[in-house]
Amino acid sequence: MIKTRTAKFQIGQIVRHRIFSFRGVVFDIDPEFANTEEWWLAIPEEVRPSKDQPFYHLLAENAESEYVAYVSEQNLLPDDSGEPIRHSQVAEIFVKDKSGGYRPRNPSLN
Repeated sequence: MIKTRTAKFQIGQIVRHRIFSFRGVVFDIDPEFANTEEWWLAIPEEVRPSKDQPFYHLLAENAESEYVAYVSEQNLLPDDSGEPIRHSQVAEIFVKDKSGGYRPRNPSLN
């Protein structure tokens, strides 16, 4: 029997990493790990997440830079700071709604 998991976070939601000090907006979701084995093995074993959970693609930022991150669901928390994401690609993918959240610019891509 196939176990179906529902993603905890959604596209356009702002999240933050549970351990490291970065945050970002979700722009894609993999239902389970879909990166390379080399990438997964590069994570120290003591903090390596399981592969059988949703993984999120984020337009991420920290105090120094902006980048794309790939993060397991177990390492994310909702970000309720209300602060906008400054990542330079946000405007290419999202429009900001009246509540301050992000919705896909082209919903048919999702």
